[in-house]
Amino acid sequence: MNAPAAAAAVTSPALRSALGRFATGVTIVSCRGGDGQPVGLTANSFNALSLEPPLVLWSLRQSSPSVDAFIAAPHFAVNVLAASQVELSRRFASRVDDKFALGLWSGGSQGAPVLAGCAAVFECATESHQVVGDHVLFIGRVLALSESQLPPLLFQAGHYRLLGEVL
Repeated sequence: MNAPAAAAAVTSPALRSALGRFATGVTIVSCRGGDGQPVGLTANSFNALSLEPPLVLWSLRQSSPSVDAFIAAPHFAVNVLAASQVELSRRFASRVDDKFALGLWSGGSQGAPVLAGCAAVFECATESHQVVGDHVLFIGRVLALSESQLPPLLFQAGHYRLLGEVL
């Protein structure tokens, strides 16, 4: 077994690098802006929070151009991407104008945009949001969900990854 490297000073680049060793799923979080237009972005800061009541959480940089839309939105959807949806992940991580031009999108049960073909979808009512450090933490109550048997898209060490079996 390899021993971990010596402890490094906790700088932003060192923290980002160490956090990158943790593999995460990839999501597109979506809502409707105040003007009714869809808003969405790629996020891997998604986690389960509670089973009873059913709560999830995710976070967004305070400097994101989408932060005000999510703060004002009463509902949001977390679309857990399937391995085949890597191009949508890249699109929603970019500054392209019409992100929703690709993919099969529909209005979810509460109006937030929901993407077809995902590994899972969580439609949520915004329970709370709060500023923590340089991010806003969003907590949502899961009102509806769906799942498929499709393999999820993963992200680790700055690269997209595919799920593999342990031998």
